[in-house]
Order: sequence, then structure tokens, then C-alpha cells
Amino acid sequence: MPLLNQALRAALDTRQPLLAELHAQGTDCYRLFHGSQEGASGLTIDRYGPQLMVQSFHTTLENAALLELHATINARLGLETLLVYNDRSRGNSRIDRSDTVYQASAAALEDLIGHEWGLKYRVRGRHAGQDPLLFLDLRNARGWVKAHSAGKSVLNLFAYTCGVGLCAAAGGAREVWNLDFAEGNLTVGRENAALNPELLAMEFIQSDYFPAIRQLAGLPIAQRRGQKLPSYLRLEQRQFDLVLLDPPAWAKSAFGTVDLLRDYQSLLKPALLTTAEDGVLICCNNLAKVALEDWREQVLRCANKLGRPVRDCQVLAPATDFPSADGRPPLKTLILQL
Repeated sequence: MPLLNQALRAALDTRQPLLAELHAQGTDCYRLFHGSQEGASGLTIDRYGPQLMVQSFHTTLENAALLELHATINARLGLETLLVYNDRSRGNSRIDRSDTVYQASAAALEDLIGHEWGLKYRVRGRHAGQDPLLFLDLRNARGWVKAHSAGKSVLNLFAYTCGVGLCAAAGGAREVWNLDFAEGNLTVGRENAALNPELLAMEFIQSDYFPAIRQLAGLPIAQRRGQKLPSYLRLEQRQFDLVLLDPPAWAKSAFGTVDLLRDYQSLLKPALLTTAEDGVLICCNNLAKVALEDWREQVLRCANKLGRPVRDCQVLAPATDFPSADGRPPLKTLILQL
């Protein structure tokens, strides 16, 4: 596929200044090819330390094309990366085909270590979930937290594998809570903490978002008509100096529904109340169909209506390894000074 290799070479050329900057700051996890914007929709190529993660979401990448792009990247980086190809076009990224190229080598599927902002992260090419263990487009937000968390209490909501919490600890936070519903995500978060033993010991809170955040905010936990709520972890009302809210696009539980398109406010309101006076709330929305301007207006209006007006609102864009031709990347991040 000469057109794919040509597009890949152009993408690598564009990234050279960024890669030099990332390497200098202790980062070897980044996107090398963002296919939707760089000439091959549905194809992503990411480096996670020693591993090269190739994923296709629309059509299967043929053997020859996969080997060619791997060789091109190795030559450009001057490395022998370990290739893992996850074909997600069929709804399952863990399908192993008979060809050893698709299966990945044993070395590529071992537990590995990647680095970002000088911190160590667990890397697994294939695991129980679909997604990689570190979302690379949130790197700038993690860096912002690392630079602004000294002496602060930090609450990391929808923590996934706790990268934001790790950056807060590295930035000198006095207290860090990571909250996520999935115990498997928090287990990886604990692994990440163990890889950086010099940092502050963090708290790992396994809970559905709604009962946890509403208790912290001092709000009642609503019971749906005719339904008995399951048991939930009991928490005391309190506030944090820095809160990060990075929900998935959609999720449903007995306690409520996460819906970034139709009801961001139900997530935002208790998070605002859990943020201390003069504190910072970092909000994320990764839904491509939501326009930044509309969402920002909605967030600011919600804060005003709740009596928590925003003194300053900063937009934090993803790094240039996630290019956007129209300037409207799917991931939108607002830093709210309350």
C-alpha cells in the first residue's frame, strides 16, 4: 500500500520536533499516525515505550502493509519496536489469526513499561479490556496537573488506570483520590503506583460515580421509582482543591446514566460542588459530535446557575500528535478556576 506508507512518512516528518521535545521530557508514549486526519481513516499507530501498537477500526490491515509500516517506523525511530496489531474492525481487538504477524510475539505481549512526563506506566498489548492502558490524547492534561498540584488535594474521577492521579502525586499533591467503577482499572492504577514507589501513596476508590460524587457533594442519592438501589460505598461530604472529570461517552448503572451528548450537567453539578472555593475543576468531553463552543457555554451556564461562577476558563488542546484539520479535536478539555 504505497499511499499508506507515503502518508505515514509525511506524518513522521511532521512529528519530528514534537518527538524531540517528548523524548527530552522523559516521554516515549505518543501517537505516530492519526489516520482519520492523516490519510487512512480508522487506522492508529501508537508507541508505548518498547511496543508499537497498531489498531484498525474499519478494515483489516493486510500482512504486507503491516510489516512495511513497522519497518518504516523502526527505521525512523532507530529502534526495534515490539509489534502488536489489534484489528478492532470486527468488534474484538483480541482476535488471533494463524499468521504470526497478527498474533504478536511473546515478547510484545509481556508486561512492559512506557514513560510519560518522566513517570513509568504499565503497558500491555492485550488485556481484558479493549483500549490501551494509557489514553495518549490526555497527555497535556496530565502534564498540566503535574505542574499545578503542589500542596493540593486532588480527586481523579473516572480515573481509569490513574494516570492523572500519578501526575498529581508526582507534582507534589498532599492527597490523591482515584475513583473508578472498574476494579480492573484500579488494579492497573496500583501497578502504575508501584512502578513509581518514590511518590505519595494514593487512595483507590472503587465505586459507581453517582453515589460517590453525590455523597462528596452533600447531595441525596436518588432512588428510581420501584427500584431498590444496590449497596454502595459510604463516603463523607468533602471538597478537593483540584478535581478532574473525564467521563466516558455513555454508560448506565442502577444509579444513573452517563450521557455526554444529552446530560453532561448531571455529571458536572456534583463535581462543581466537590471542588473547593478557589479550586480548579478540569472537565473533559471526548464526544466528537459535541462542539467546543456549545459545550463550554453549557458548562459555564451550569456553574453560574449552581452559584459556582467560573473566574477563568482555559481551553487545553491535545498535543500535535493528535492533529485536527478543522481545529475541532474530539477530546475537549476545559480548566475552570472557581
